[in-house]
Amino acid sequence: MRLAFLGTPDFALTTLRRLVAAGHEIACVYSQPPAPRGRGQTLKPSPVHAFALDQGLIVRTPASMRDPGEIFAFEALDLEAAVVVAFGQILPGEVLDAPVFGAFNLHGSLLPRWRGAAPIQRAIMAGDAVTGVQVMRMTPGLDEGPILASETLPISSLDTAGSIFERMADIGAELMARTLAAVEHGEAIETPQPADGVTYARKIRPKEARIDWSRPGLEIDRKIRGLSPFPGAWFLLPTDRGPVRVKALLSAFEDADGAPGQVLDDRLLVATGQGAVRLLRVQREGRGPQDAEAFLRGAAVAAGTRLD
Repeated sequence: MRLAFLGTPDFALTTLRRLVAAGHEIACVYSQPPAPRGRGQTLKPSPVHAFALDQGLIVRTPASMRDPGEIFAFEALDLEAAVVVAFGQILPGEVLDAPVFGAFNLHGSLLPRWRGAAPIQRAIMAGDAVTGVQVMRMTPGLDEGPILASETLPISSLDTAGSIFERMADIGAELMARTLAAVEHGEAIETPQPADGVTYARKIRPKEARIDWSRPGLEIDRKIRGLSPFPGAWFLLPTDRGPVRVKALLSAFEDADGAPGQVLDDRLLVATGQGAVRLLRVQREGRGPQDAEAFLRGAAVAAGTRLD
């Protein structure tokens, strides 16, 4: 089919690659504008943008899809369908209605649970045992459209947002490819979302990322894994040169007691308001991620240390 693809991060790129391989005609790729990245804060295109350029595809990076000129340009593409994966903007009704068959979104939850911006992160932070990926027909309401295809994914006690994203990207790409084939051949079945069980996955705010060790250990463990690798839950580690920010990227809950924030052994077991959290992977400010064992070889953290 003749498609427009709207997406920005690596998660979306997996689907774009699959649609290109399937032989669809990608009339235009839309992505968020280039953003400052790296230490030099050089403007760089998103993963989807960079791939599209490499493939010789037309790319547009509008600041807003609500701009009348952008709506006109989109309508002029004469599309059969639009595919949206983690694009990063709310699309107006004129854009959703422009393609012959409509616009289809790949969403990372089992709707109507976790509508909104951060469904994978919120599912882990809430302690959900199962999540999923779905293809949804887009409507003006926030993630309210009918479901065309769905796959479930278990969430283990050591899963992070990053590990779920990786699995979901591959499964979702195949799901979207199969769904578009069904739409093209008139075989797609659309199921309205149930009215019960609606929850919203609000955007992750920077102030949420700091760890409050007085909270229950299970809650802290879920926060660490839900915010890993980005933005990363963090704490302050005391050093001879003053406190240093450290991100916690992987953890496990353990049944142990102590004053909240107190390190209970020499292997980064930290007491919380209820139980304790074993830090398994961390990242000191200005350095790369490390397993706890490697981190401790360069910065011993003795039992009794208080983390803030």
